[in-house]
Amino acid sequence: MKVFRGLPNAASRAPCALAIGNFDGVHLGHQALLARVCEAAARLQLDAAVMTFEPHPREFFASIQGDPSRAPSRIANLRDKLQALATTGIERVIVEHFNAHFASLAPQDFVEKVLVQGLHAKWLIVGEDFCYGAKRAGNLATLVESGRKYGFEVEVLRTVTNDGTRISSSAVRAALTAADFDHARQLLGQSYAISGHVIHGKKLGRTLGFPTLNLRVTHKHPVLNGIFIVQVHGLAETPLPGVASLGLRPTVDDSGRVLLETHVFDFAQQCYGKLIRVEFLKKLRDEEKYSDLPTLIDAIAHDAAQARAYFKHHAEAPTTATERI
Repeated sequence: MKVFRGLPNAASRAPCALAIGNFDGVHLGHQALLARVCEAAARLQLDAAVMTFEPHPREFFASIQGDPSRAPSRIANLRDKLQALATTGIERVIVEHFNAHFASLAPQDFVEKVLVQGLHAKWLIVGEDFCYGAKRAGNLATLVESGRKYGFEVEVLRTVTNDGTRISSSAVRAALTAADFDHARQLLGQSYAISGHVIHGKKLGRTLGFPTLNLRVTHKHPVLNGIFIVQVHGLAETPLPGVASLGLRPTVDDSGRVLLETHVFDFAQQCYGKLIRVEFLKKLRDEEKYSDLPTLIDAIAHDAAQARAYFKHHAEAPTTATERI
């Protein structure tokens, strides 16, 4: 899969079947849409392509309006989004920088400069509520009309549901915010996880007796926050058990930087630079600010004991078709 930051240059442009969206989480609804893109691309002998945005448009508008709280929490980082898109068979992804210039494009300019000239779209699929252009002035009717004018076909994907409930990024966010990882897995089609390269930290966990593998979280509003039972992929042939903190670490850090810190049980190897994936299994508690380090150490020890008990219970319990760790 080829990834472009912004519109491809002239030499890299090829007629495509295209989907447009944020694709935060690449849930089962997204996957149904992307499957249609790949089917159309194969039928029409086109490239299967996706245009997505960074930052999320609502995050951009929240920032310029001075109210970051209006930005949606993020389900996936860009790495995980691209990985999920790659598994669907998409051949090209255009990551468009959503900025003031892009936001100000009139619907007609969006169609002409982006869809037609920039991407050579010949087939396009959108959701029922799709809007585009400045102030969301373009809608499904104007897009279909533009398709007739410029020679691209527009298909509308009907709502995809799970037990009668619409599958959406909002539904995934709600499930994860509630730490309902089983429901999130039903919506995503896979367990929720965050991947990244292990980075150097302050080495404080090591001095406290709980060394951690640290992953940088680039966006400021991750959908999860707190202390979690996890398992880590990428360190051994099978996932390794652990406990993780995702958030601001208020007791030891006032920088405002979001970090995912994972303590892997009985594991002491140096892993800086290694790509790992942290899969979330259960939430233990919210983040807290403690008065001193001894109190923090006691809390971490209690979290680790709970996580070890969880894995011991699941290892000893009979395994069913729906039970997993």
